[in-house]
Amino acid sequence: MSKRIVLGRIGAAHGIRGEVVVQSFATNPLDLRAYGALTDEAGKRRFDIVSLRQAGKGLIARLKGVDDRNGAEALKGTALFVERDKLPEPAAGEFYLADLIGLRAVAPDGADIGEIVDVPNYGAGDLIEIKPDAGGETLLIPFTRDRVPSVEVSTGRILVIVPRLVEATPEADEEE
Repeated sequence: MSKRIVLGRIGAAHGIRGEVVVQSFATNPLDLRAYGALTDEAGKRRFDIVSLRQAGKGLIARLKGVDDRNGAEALKGTALFVERDKLPEPAAGEFYLADLIGLRAVAPDGADIGEIVDVPNYGAGDLIEIKPDAGGETLLIPFTRDRVPSVEVSTGRILVIVPRLVEATPEADEEE
């Protein structure tokens, strides 16, 4: 299965000729065009960047086939994806978040916890979502050095320190 990585997101329309504001997630924002055609999340719609320039806090892009403001406005919020194999290999000690999906989460004592199924970010930082081997609800662990001290993509393992859960007791409720 091919992995796809989000490289940017289309924002507002810019002007009346179909240009859009794009937020780039690439290390060098202007590299967004270097990877060829991008797709939407479903992989069904293709976006060829005809021109791209830096402007203020984002980029202004002209996309093939988008020729007016209405077409540009219809794309607002669209995430732009590229196939993982089109990206350069990360430097030693670095990784793409998408490369973590499918790896095994293990505890410091070596016990298997489960499989990484997602690396979401709901606005307060990246999380590691783990499907526990024991079943039940997935675990969401902050993707911080304290909770995830070691990531070994080459061995397929991530060391995860799962926080201890403290159950509420009747005595604790009375003290409040």
